[in-house]
Amino acid sequence: IPLIYVNLKPSDFEKLPASATVVASDEMVGGTLEATQVCKLLGGKGNVLVLMGDLAHEAARTRTKAVEEVFKTPECSGMTILDKREGKWSRVTAQDLMLNWISGSMKFDAIIANNDEMALGAINALKSTKTMKPTTVVAGIDATSDALAAMKAGDLKVTVFQNAKAQGLGAIDAAIKLIKKEKVERFVNVPFELVTPENMDKYAAPK
Repeated sequence: IPLIYVNLKPSDFEKLPASATVVASDEMVGGTLEATQVCKLLGGKGNVLVLMGDLAHEAARTRTKAVEEVFKTPECSGMTILDKREGKWSRVTAQDLMLNWISGSMKFDAIIANNDEMALGAINALKSTKTMKPTTVVAGIDATSDALAAMKAGDLKVTVFQNAKAQGLGAIDAAIKLIKKEKVERFVNVPFELVTPENMDKYAAPK
């Protein structure tokens, strides 16, 4: 029986039979887009804090690895990860972690979060402690409506759009092809898209 995974690639995917297909976005690309833009905004030099998702989740591990890989490139070799903690995708947990960093007098230029909820938690902590600066870079992934609102307000500088609708449509398309015994790629990639204040209107929900 063909099996289709949507949005999440299982950790043992390579061991699954050929009838298994994943329709998702390449998490390495998502993390790379995010980290590269942060590097660009800071001119290739700065101190970064990383808020990781649930580490049992492949996306959290891969997005974090992407950030580390970007900072090894010549253009971004001046970027330093001061600390990274597991925020479990949660706004509240990320806010608490951020408050701990701030109370410890951590000097940072950017916060890179594996998702928007954690980025928003970091922003809440920065605002509540009055340590939010116009130059502070906070980045997330997902381009949620709350994240776009924060970007419009000037608080969130970077996010990355994950096209859930395209993933769902891709899964249906893959299922139909499999029913018809047609060939389907093992990994159907739905591209991530970088979202910045300059192009954010394109991703805002229609009124």
